[in-house]
Amino acid sequence: MAILSSKWLWIALTNAAIVAVLYINCRTEMHTEIVIDATPEEVWAVLIDTERYPEWNPVFVEADGKFQVGTSISNQVVEPCKDAVVMTANVLAVEPLSHINQSGGIPGIITFDHHYYLEAEGAGTRVIQHETDMGLYMYFWDSSWVEPAYASVNEALKALVEG
Repeated sequence: MAILSSKWLWIALTNAAIVAVLYINCRTEMHTEIVIDATPEEVWAVLIDTERYPEWNPVFVEADGKFQVGTSISNQVVEPCKDAVVMTANVLAVEPLSHINQSGGIPGIITFDHHYYLEAEGAGTRVIQHETDMGLYMYFWDSSWVEPAYASVNEALKALVEG
């Protein structure tokens, strides 16, 4: 029997195609913005000071590590009405005063690609958080809390920097 006519090969290829389509469609984007009445330098100083996160950050209540390319940061993340979980983020990019990119997760299951962008705007700074979550687990996980949580991080950052 030729390999291409084998029913098991066709079953395997069909299953692989189904999993690929499911994976490609498992994508959620989150986006928040805020303008802070402070310079990018002032905002950046607070944002990269992970040791102070417990003092002000309502979502990343602890962060162990530094925003340096090639390092990892261990974050204790609080989801509403749940216990904190530890997530490790790999720092992929750091452009002082303008951009941080970190990602993590389990490839194929659930991954995140999180960005902070700082843009000078008049006398202030626009802070943007943008995240893409992907993976088959997205079909089972209610991520609706993430965008409002990131908005609360923005508000807390603003209160601290402007305070």
